[in-house]
Amino acid sequence: MVEEIGVVTRFFGKIMVAAIKLTKPLKVDDNIRIEGATTAFEQKVESMQIDRKDISEASIGQEIAIKVKDRVRENDKVFLVE
Repeated sequence: MVEEIGVVTRFFGKIMVAAIKLTKPLKVDDNIRIEGATTAFEQKVESMQIDRKDISEASIGQEIAIKVKDRVRENDKVFLVE
């Protein structure tokens, strides 16, 4: 099952980190898929942060930062893959 859980709001290319605004909860070790006009890949959430503090789960409405393995763009959609 694939469910949309958020959208990319910013991308920091030098450190390969995406800021994602969540519309559903997300936990470390979840598998996500990021899709956009030129983006399409899956990866495991190895860690995430809010305000530079490590967290293990995030809830609806929070904006998180995660390391990504490929370039993403603003407004790319983020999906939870089960």
